Amino acid sequence: MISAKRHIAALAAAMLGVLALAACSAKPPSAAADGAEAAAQDYLSPPKVDTVRAGEGGVTLAGTAPVGGKVRLATPTGQAMFSTVDAQGRWAIALPPAAEPRIFGVSASAGGRQTQAEGYLLVTPAGQAALLRAGASAMRLDPVARPGLRSVDFDRGGGVEVAAQVSPGATVILHLDGRQADERRADANGRYEVSLGSPTPIRPGPHQIEVRGDGFADQVSVKVAPAQPLAQGPLRSQLTPAGPRVDWMTPGGGVQSTLLIH
Repeated sequence: MISAKRHIAALAAAMLGVLALAACSAKPPSAAADGAEAAAQDYLSPPKVDTVRAGEGGVTLAGTAPVGGKVRLATPTGQAMFSTVDAQGRWAIALPPAAEPRIFGVSASAGGRQTQAEGYLLVTPAGQAALLRAGASAMRLDPVARPGLRSVDFDRGGGVEVAAQVSPGATVILHLDGRQADERRADANGRYEVSLGSPTPIRPGPHQIEVRGDGFADQVSVKVAPAQPLAQGPLRSQLTPAGPRVDWMTPGGGVQSTLLIH
């Protein structure tokens, strides 16, 4: 798929560079240690969303961020909501009800510095939420009702990204249109994700995706239809039998489609 893992990898590389220079420096050990400590202090961890609660009054988001900082949720049009991070490193923002899915950029500031969360945050009126990542599968943030499929992403290149949530370390067997396409274990958090469409791109049209494993089975029919250009903003949404679909503009200017499975 299009672009891939950006900010965190670049930041990690920069940190490794700082430590390597400190190790090779002619400064005495105490000076090198002071430099490493200063570099660590300069690092500001990005904010994270780990809790999504839907209610009659809207959707409440909560997560972690640097203690004493301020978290900002901003729409593409510049509207913003803020929350101060408490002494436990927690924050929460209540979103007002909305008729359509919304997309946000999430950032945090503390001590005169600012850091941006990876990807974009998508929130639907029903309380489904996901971290949208260019070139990768969406990371669902709302509670898991049962083990199974969680999201399907695709773009014009014929790549398809599938994500599921199962038991930690469980073996997942994926079938695409009746044929086995992948078999691997979920990670320690129970997340399974796989990239399909390489070297042979997935053709446009209807497809059947099925995941099976010990104690679970789930399947969904999806229509892989590349999005039309976004002429009225960076986000377009529609309801499908499998769940809400959003077409969104990636940082590189492409369009990726994300399907949140019911």
